Amino acid sequence: MQITRSSLDTVKGPADWFTGDVCIDAVAAAPAPSRVTANLVHFMPGARTHWHHHPLGQTAFVTEGVGLCQRRGGPIEVIRPGDRVLFEADEEHWHGAAPNRLMVHLAINEGDADHDVVHWMAPVTDEEYAAAPAAD
Repeated sequence: MQITRSSLDTVKGPADWFTGDVCIDAVAAAPAPSRVTANLVHFMPGARTHWHHHPLGQTAFVTEGVGLCQRRGGPIEVIRPGDRVLFEADEEHWHGAAPNRLMVHLAINEGDADHDVVHWMAPVTDEEYAAAPAAD
């Protein structure tokens, strides 16, 4: 067993990855040969990722609030605490908070020497985001 005391600060999500206010806390980045990383991502109301894909997939586990997610060509889905979303390898998607609620999720990713963790694409437009169902 190894306990690592966090010395990392919360970082602001970069504008070339996110729309709106997003903060990221690194949770896990195990040394090789492990390929898994995990981040706790805090989305303020209306904040969201840009379109992106993960060459080896991603799991997002919602811990707080109400969020939205969509795969390219699919409907926008409402996600809540306890929901686990699996984005398949190379599936283009976005995720973020509902317009009136914050959302926090644990993002679990895998990468290796041959595969980046993520490939960022264009922002989700306000029109695309506005197509979301009501998140009561």
